[in-house]
Amino acid sequence: MPSHLSADRPAGQPPGRGSVDALISQTRRLKGDVDAVRRDAAGEGSDHPRERWQRALCDLALHQLNDLDEHLAQLRDGPLPTATPEPPAPSQGSLLSRVGSAEWNLLTDEASWSGELFQILGRDPAAPPLTLDELPSLVVDEDRPKLTAMVTNCLVDARPIDGEFRIARRGGDVRTVHMMGEPVLDTDGSTASMWAVLRDVSELRRSQRAVSETRDSLHHRQEAARSEHRLAVELQEAVLPPWRGSLRLPHRGPRTLDLASRHLPASTQTLIGGDWYDALELTDGETLLSVGDLTGQGVGVTSNMTMLLGAVRGMAMAGAQPGPLMAWLNQLLDATVQPALGSAVCCRYRPATRTLMWAQAGHPAPLLFRDGTGRALNAPDGVLLGATSGAVYGQAEETLEVGDLLLLHTDGLVPGHTGSAAANLLLGLAPRLAGNRTAEDCVRTVVQEFGESEREDNACVLVAKVMS
Repeated sequence: MPSHLSADRPAGQPPGRGSVDALISQTRRLKGDVDAVRRDAAGEGSDHPRERWQRALCDLALHQLNDLDEHLAQLRDGPLPTATPEPPAPSQGSLLSRVGSAEWNLLTDEASWSGELFQILGRDPAAPPLTLDELPSLVVDEDRPKLTAMVTNCLVDARPIDGEFRIARRGGDVRTVHMMGEPVLDTDGSTASMWAVLRDVSELRRSQRAVSETRDSLHHRQEAARSEHRLAVELQEAVLPPWRGSLRLPHRGPRTLDLASRHLPASTQTLIGGDWYDALELTDGETLLSVGDLTGQGVGVTSNMTMLLGAVRGMAMAGAQPGPLMAWLNQLLDATVQPALGSAVCCRYRPATRTLMWAQAGHPAPLLFRDGTGRALNAPDGVLLGATSGAVYGQAEETLEVGDLLLLHTDGLVPGHTGSAAANLLLGLAPRLAGNRTAEDCVRTVVQEFGESEREDNACVLVAKVMS
């Protein structure tokens, strides 16, 4: 806005009608493009804070383009005369009314308002316009000092006005008005009058607050997700055996199994899932090995994992073999709302005969590596339905040899592959695993091959090497 205007400054020439019409056409084309984006966002039907924020931004942009369209039309058509009894109202959904203008002559104490300004300020067009001294009577008490300061700075120091204040209209309606103005100087540099343009920005500010609130909601939700993720990690580290290094069991005699394991978290900020591994030396000298996953994610699943591991360990300590253990675990989980078992494999190793007994529930079979080759263990018979006891899980046995390597894993270990495809890629590591001396070396080989790439899911791997 130019400042320090002279009283004899010639009136600016109105812009060419053709150039304004071209701007109006460009604005309307842009409105159509933004409206298409808005429909796409609304069509997703999501109430996620990010989608709400996107829709609010699109709404704000559309409102502002609608107002730009109306203001350009006003620029083309010129201001309404003061005597107009009912200036046209803004279109439905508009954030701004038509811009009103005013000039206050300080020498004659006369005021001149456009027809739009009467509507903006809620004044009767038949009433005389308010003088500068009377204008604060429309302003709410808290904002009067702000208006007084702006007007004083303009008249005394020739500073342009650019600020907002609230007005109280008839019926108690409070509106926010944005005012821009300048002094008009006479030939000796004194302020002769002041002119201003005013617009109602109440709806604009409400729409901007909606954008800010949805953005804050999204930010708070992201912060809450990060906090829950950190808590879930801490809980899982407290519940499960150490994520790195060999699993140390309190062996009573010579070590028969060399164990190592690893948890591989998702590369995104997705909440920790319910993948687990476990190894436990039992009172009869046998060893329990298990891996699996619970459905869902987050702190609740981690706490449920504590219950599940406790149940598996308790039943194994009581002598339950893998098949019956899986059946009882299934009955236990069916009787509760949470947790829900996604899949699991449970093994019991008897070192005296090097016998591995195992059962599975929708889980990848253990992989056995021997003499530089590997294979998936033959699955036990499928789930049988008992007449009174519900599901009965089959159980398989495998005799192992010294130097054999047993690999248990959850289904997300190989990114982008599941089932037999993932198993084939893991079996392809057989020549490299044959050269590894310890179980920890084997886990490191698997992680180097599959664990360091981007992964969408959490995964666990447990390796047991037969030592004697």
